[in-house]
Amino acid sequence: MEKQEETAQENEELFPTYKRWELTFQKAEDTTITDTNGNRYQDFMAGIGVVNLGHGHPAVVQAVEKQLHEGWHASNFFHYSQQEEAAHLLTSHSCGDLVFFANSGAEANEAAIKLARKHTSRKKIISFVQSFHGRTFGSMAATGQTAVQEGFGPMPEGFVRLPFNDVNELEKAIDEDTAAVIMEIVQGEGGVRPADEKFVKAVQEQVEKNGALLICDEIQTGIGRTGTFFAHEQRGIEPDIITSAKGLGNGFPVGAMIGKQFLKESFGPGSHGTTFGGNPLAMAAVRATLQTLTEEKWIEAAAEKGERFLNELNRVLRPLPVVEDVRGVGMMAGVELTEASAPAIKALREKGMLVIGAGPNVIRMLPPFTMKEETLVKGVHDIKETLQSIQS
Repeated sequence: MEKQEETAQENEELFPTYKRWELTFQKAEDTTITDTNGNRYQDFMAGIGVVNLGHGHPAVVQAVEKQLHEGWHASNFFHYSQQEEAAHLLTSHSCGDLVFFANSGAEANEAAIKLARKHTSRKKIISFVQSFHGRTFGSMAATGQTAVQEGFGPMPEGFVRLPFNDVNELEKAIDEDTAAVIMEIVQGEGGVRPADEKFVKAVQEQVEKNGALLICDEIQTGIGRTGTFFAHEQRGIEPDIITSAKGLGNGFPVGAMIGKQFLKESFGPGSHGTTFGGNPLAMAAVRATLQTLTEEKWIEAAAEKGERFLNELNRVLRPLPVVEDVRGVGMMAGVELTEASAPAIKALREKGMLVIGAGPNVIRMLPPFTMKEETLVKGVHDIKETLQSIQS
């Protein structure tokens, strides 16, 4: 990696809400990002779990370009055939029957929380410590990370956060006032922590027993990331509501809430809405992304590559004294260190490898499904070299 010729500066006209790297984006293609100095980086984060098909996949680009010339927006007073086709693709690959399109994962979770409360006429929403569901007030209240909530005043009432993977605490907390339990099958921002199968089954049993709804937040884990279309399929459960975003449009901003048929009357005209959600450009991206993933069997590829990638991570990194744990599923992996991960993440970036954190001690990797296996293997050994150099 060549030395930077210039340092990216913070724009004084932007709110400093992001801890930006000293890189300025120039272009991206497949698994590679190039900065304005001509430095190239292998994107092991896929734009934070977004570009599952790689940057600028031709099928998605062509679909959006075609729609660009046919129309961007007319409002949701119109029927859009594109929405109907995208919704059909989602219901065909899930246990859901109906779709509401939004612009982001946070919006999808807001819709899910509203629907759960309206349908059940109950208030309590149960979530789990270290979860992440978004930064709007409802999704932030559900998020199990106090750092996300600090400084914003009182959270909306009715949200209860329990220890993850703790069946006993769940059984004590869920009751006749519980509208829903919202759960990630793998906590992404919370450290790439999979839910135990026993725990997941207990959640479904308890919501059914108490007349509550089960919401699976598949914002990060869905659309093939864990090797199945949705991660909950691997736990043998059927949620009442599924939320999706990130990989749904391969980088185009879009989110979706998928629900079962019995919820239809609770989300009738006027109950919820969005100006831009489900716009034709987003729907073109969704259709092309889902068709390409399924027809070209990229989800199966993610399962196979992911298994080999995790095996290599375990084989190479677990013996290192600084490595506490290696975990993940599909093309979603976390390496937990005995110390802060930020220095290693920065050093890897300087090597030309882009990874991100998940909590203070975890290196998180969410590679595009299109990444070549030799690149994945090289990345594992780059991590080993980096950790050894920091320790020496």
